Amino acid sequence: MSVRPPSAVPRPQPVWDDAEVLVHEPVGERYRRLVLASDTIARTAQAGQFLMITVPPNGGDTILLPRPMAIHRRRPASAARPATTDRPASPGTAGTIELIYGVVGRGTRALAMVTVGSRLQVTGPLGRGFEFPPGTRTALLIGRGVGICGVMGAAEDAAALGIRTTMVLSGQRPDQLLGRSDCAELGTRVIEATDDDGSSDLPTLTARLLADFDGSTAERTPPEMVMVCGAGVLARLAAELGAHWGVPVQASLEAHMACGLGYCHGCAAPVQTDPSVEGPLVCADGPVFAARIPID
Repeated sequence: MSVRPPSAVPRPQPVWDDAEVLVHEPVGERYRRLVLASDTIARTAQAGQFLMITVPPNGGDTILLPRPMAIHRRRPASAARPATTDRPASPGTAGTIELIYGVVGRGTRALAMVTVGSRLQVTGPLGRGFEFPPGTRTALLIGRGVGICGVMGAAEDAAALGIRTTMVLSGQRPDQLLGRSDCAELGTRVIEATDDDGSSDLPTLTARLLADFDGSTAERTPPEMVMVCGAGVLARLAAELGAHWGVPVQASLEAHMACGLGYCHGCAAPVQTDPSVEGPLVCADGPVFAARIPID
């Protein structure tokens, strides 16, 4: 992993927003979907950026630190989302941001108790997200579990730019895969990989992707960009594919954060640096880094 060169596009200025909860509902057995009204963040957030959410007290239990969450979808007021077969339209006309999270600890258990109509304090958009180099025509996106949310913004940008994308949706079981309806809406081709049938096994998935893209037709040429968010093994897979195809790879890292703004210096990125110099931070220099495996 390495810090990417400075971007030609400046990051949006973060805001502190008292966002109304418009939708808060289960998604399968493991996740919850949270839609917040925040037109400023919906309009300015870049793909792969994240929010810090202050979780209100629950049953006398105070959650001291905010929770970082990737922005799954950005829906400015001028681009109201229509209803789909498996998801009702978001109420209201204000710009919205959509998050999907798993209930795994004290903070997310408290967040799961927040009701529609209440308000959450959010800070964002934060971090450096995904960027398509100029002239990109095709891309492979890879996500597992809620890591799929980290790359869905790249699928949104690709749809707007006319970039042809394929998304690997990985998870334990087919019913736990996130993002099917989003990919259908955005025109993103989907490859599903699950633990149940062994298709998410790393050698199996690698062979499948190589066979899929190393073809002789225009529709099956290697992608010009690989983007990934999820388990470390998937970042390694993306880097190996990028080395095989000779294309750049961007990987979104996950980390525990206390502030999300670079003040606390508590989320050091796993990037080799000079021992005398403080290393990069996931929140400020990422969460999206360049991933590369050199070929001898």
